[in-house]
Amino acid sequence: MAARKQRPVRPVDAAITRLLALAGKGVAPGRMAREVALIAGEWRAAPEADALEIRERLDELHEQLTAGVGHAEEQVADLDASEPAAVKQAGAMLAALVATRDATTQALGEL
Repeated sequence: MAARKQRPVRPVDAAITRLLALAGKGVAPGRMAREVALIAGEWRAAPEADALEIRERLDELHEQLTAGVGHAEEQVADLDASEPAAVKQAGAMLAALVATRDATTQALGEL
């Protein structure tokens, strides 16, 4: 059987994976925002960088993060307040997602 050739990972998918890994570690919202700025900077600095493609990537990233914020807000609202550790963890994840969403908005404004 021939080995399957793996498709390259889409830049937006790689960015989401990178951000979720940091958020899962409980990284502070400010650090999450800086990571988005780094990702956007890497995309702009790439030799094959095309402004339209970068805008499309940032738009898609923003859409996915906005959906993630909405989902996280629902989860926080559904949490039982008698479990403070769960509430604290969910709040931290929500703050990280909000920071990344806001940072994509800023990066789009810089294009």
